Amino acid sequence: MSTARRAAPSRPRMALLALATGLALSGVAAAPMALAAAPAAAATVDIPYETFTLPNGLRVVVHTDRKAPIVAVNIWYHVGSKDEPAGRSGFAHLFEHLMFQASENHDGEFFDPFKQVGVTDQNGTTNTDRTNYFQNVPTTALDMALWMESDRMGHLLGAVDQAALDEQRGVVQNEKRQGENQPYGQVWDKLTRAMYPKGHPYHHGVIGSMNDLNAASLDDVKQWFRTWYGPNNAVLVLAGDIDVATARAKAAQYFGDIPAGPTMAQPKVDVAQRTTDTRETMEDQVPQVRIYRVWNVAELGTTDIDHLQVLGSVLGGAKASRLDKRLLHDDRLVDNVSAGAYGSQLGSMFAVMATVKQGVDPATVEAAIEEEMQRLIEQGPTAEELERAKTSFRAGFVRGIERIGGFGGKADALAECAVYAGDPGCFRESLANVAATTIDDVKAAGAKWLDVGSHTLTVMPGARTPLAEEPAVTPAAFTPPTPESKFRTTRSTVDRSKGVPKTESFPELKFPEQQRATLSNGTTVILARRPEIPVVQLSYEFKGGYTADQGRTPGTASFAMNMLDEGAGGLGSLDFADRVESLGASIGAGASLDGSNAYVSALKENLDPTLALFADMVRQPNFEQKEIDRIKATWIAGIAQEKARPASVAMRVLPPLVYGAGHPYAIPFTGSGNEDAIAKLTRDELVAFHRDWVRPEGATLIVVGDTTLDEIVPMLETHFGDWRGTGPAPQPVTVAEVPRPDASRVFLIDQPGAVQANIFAAQVIAPTNDPTSTRFDMANVVIGGDFTARLNMNLREDKHWSYGARSSASGTLGQRPWMASAPVQIDKTDDAMAEIQRELSDFADGTRPPTEAELARAKAISTLSLPGAYETAWSVMTTIGGNVRFGRPDDYVFQRKAEIEAMTVADLTGAAATIDPKALTWVVVGDLKQIEGEVRALELGEVQVLDADGKPVAR
Repeated sequence: MSTARRAAPSRPRMALLALATGLALSGVAAAPMALAAAPAAAATVDIPYETFTLPNGLRVVVHTDRKAPIVAVNIWYHVGSKDEPAGRSGFAHLFEHLMFQASENHDGEFFDPFKQVGVTDQNGTTNTDRTNYFQNVPTTALDMALWMESDRMGHLLGAVDQAALDEQRGVVQNEKRQGENQPYGQVWDKLTRAMYPKGHPYHHGVIGSMNDLNAASLDDVKQWFRTWYGPNNAVLVLAGDIDVATARAKAAQYFGDIPAGPTMAQPKVDVAQRTTDTRETMEDQVPQVRIYRVWNVAELGTTDIDHLQVLGSVLGGAKASRLDKRLLHDDRLVDNVSAGAYGSQLGSMFAVMATVKQGVDPATVEAAIEEEMQRLIEQGPTAEELERAKTSFRAGFVRGIERIGGFGGKADALAECAVYAGDPGCFRESLANVAATTIDDVKAAGAKWLDVGSHTLTVMPGARTPLAEEPAVTPAAFTPPTPESKFRTTRSTVDRSKGVPKTESFPELKFPEQQRATLSNGTTVILARRPEIPVVQLSYEFKGGYTADQGRTPGTASFAMNMLDEGAGGLGSLDFADRVESLGASIGAGASLDGSNAYVSALKENLDPTLALFADMVRQPNFEQKEIDRIKATWIAGIAQEKARPASVAMRVLPPLVYGAGHPYAIPFTGSGNEDAIAKLTRDELVAFHRDWVRPEGATLIVVGDTTLDEIVPMLETHFGDWRGTGPAPQPVTVAEVPRPDASRVFLIDQPGAVQANIFAAQVIAPTNDPTSTRFDMANVVIGGDFTARLNMNLREDKHWSYGARSSASGTLGQRPWMASAPVQIDKTDDAMAEIQRELSDFADGTRPPTEAELARAKAISTLSLPGAYETAWSVMTTIGGNVRFGRPDDYVFQRKAEIEAMTVADLTGAAATIDPKALTWVVVGDLKQIEGEVRALELGEVQVLDADGKPVAR
């Protein structure tokens, strides 16, 4: 369950643009198609659908996609924070949470029946304009899913009592604290208050104020539901393994008897375009100055917002955008910069964000941003820039429609268009708008919307001050209108007194056949064919990871791999990025604890030229000194950002405490190293790492997508066949076994002014390849590896001290790090630690061993979800990559499934006993003035205070 403070960067009419923007912001680079064969014709892509409306007003959209035996169920209610009256901010999001509780005919968490059938991608979100709920279920569980969704739509209020309200109010308030506890976490609340006048539907944040949440009464909540959650205010999308005839019958069966609610007029569009520029400054516990400059711009569903998205891509939405080139590469004024539109129903925002380099005057950065914006608005993009932006948008759409459900999948795109435009296919118009955008269109949109009227917020390092909240007020009296007479119900044969429909059968797990070949260079090629979309993804898997830093400067592996796409084959960093973007590709490289990889996602039409570029990146990275120096400065600033975030500072400090100094895993799990080491890192060290570890012999190249061995192998031979490693290959890194400590230890890291404490408890367990690993993973599902696990049900759902508590174990060749974690409200730190200790002790010593019901749920979560787990090429590629890393057979997913199905409670009890609650390493990040005394009084172990580098602090 999550809150979007604004609708995410706009998607055409929503899907395309968000996907394309997200692609660009995550480093998709670009490129002309020179030096390669002519591209194939672009494939036609679309989301075909059919639609109908039930007599009670429920709109249903159906899309058939038979590639997996799953159905995406996605329901959107046209209600968001814009609809909240004064004094009741946060109601839409609070109600999103309440609707995950019991309903009148299902006593228990909404998640429970879904966990029993192997649900995937289940969640709910709220933004300014709508609330949505979604899940992918096996085709055979569709009746259960529709029964559950219809029960909370039509039969909820009898189950909403004061206890449920109090519980979810506490959870939401901790979600609010969690967001505000992050660096720059108060920014969007500040911006929305500044950009929209009091009384505008967007003036307040989606998550609401503490005062308003505390003032919410049970009567208020029930009135809110009656007003907004009728079928005539909703859109249901069913996508996947389904046809329209089946959808029509099932929608009528489960939803047809729910009476329509009032027909509520949507607020009028009010962009609130501003006539003057304004600015303000705030202090926060941040390591760097950050500048936000924001304009109110055209609403969703307009050609202008599509044109502004193209402008945003050229300005700051791509790796080689104008702001990146000027501020990051040429003038070296910032450590990161971005630009783009954030689309919403009543009006959108266009934002430029820049994180200022240490020692740089923010005014200099602002002036440079203004110069680049004005130059783009006055002169327009070049023809090449325009085409690259268009290609990037289209590529983002193509990749996005591989997924039928979840965030940003096809069901989401259809639902958004149906809700906002009244046309499920409105994305086609946005695709056409972007494709037809001219240089003059970009200039006109910029001149119209990005002139005066901006608000600049500068966040300076300093003390964090809680945002002042207005007192809660009593909302004005409101009487909902009577439902329209045109709506009527239809008779249902569903007997809800019988409870949730049982799912009696499940689809069989299918995993793509893997074909093999060996290149002349000694690399093994593994192909899994997935022809559903015209995209081919590749991952070149190498052995050198963070552990290869042994005997090298800490951070070398991660830094070297991240430098691969910063120029290669003689192309400079910006030219290389331009090439990638013009091909519609996504490309990069990275490292993890035990290995590294280089990856690319190529449009089928541009496969060969993209492979040529990928080969240059892998084989001939430039490692230019000027780029090394630039990345170093940004990297070191990134380490400072890690230290400012409570979760990442813990991931820096915890590993050396668990593994001991000098161990290959005793490094920041972020892989970033430390400032002094990165500052000393030389080009020769990067070249040496690349020479030693990025080599074809013994490597594996995984290919997943729309290709065949006959097609791909000759291409790979052309681009990689003559590649050979230089010098002897290094010996594999030995990961020594370490003992657990004799007793628990507690380490505290001060975060002055924090409103939450972030609690971690960790210890080493057996390596991933150990025969006991799968049993431990299943035991972990019970204690903390799922929403319904014990830790989360205790700290979130029972105590509502936290937005979420969990536990997990990474996959490693050496002993795995297992850890439990929970961000909790600051005044419950010691109580929460005591509860975690109790839960782990009771689980491990047999006081509360795993039960048959917990085993059944863990089995369902781990096995019944598998038919839907491999919906995307990325998920298939990741799974094959794990098999390669750990030396598993091709049919490992089937073997693991069989092992899980055969497990007993005794197996889980034995695995639980491997946790030693008396030998935990605790790390707690919070305001020590508020928590230190109480934590010491727990006497969980010796307590020591550390700084953000893990060094002892004198007390």
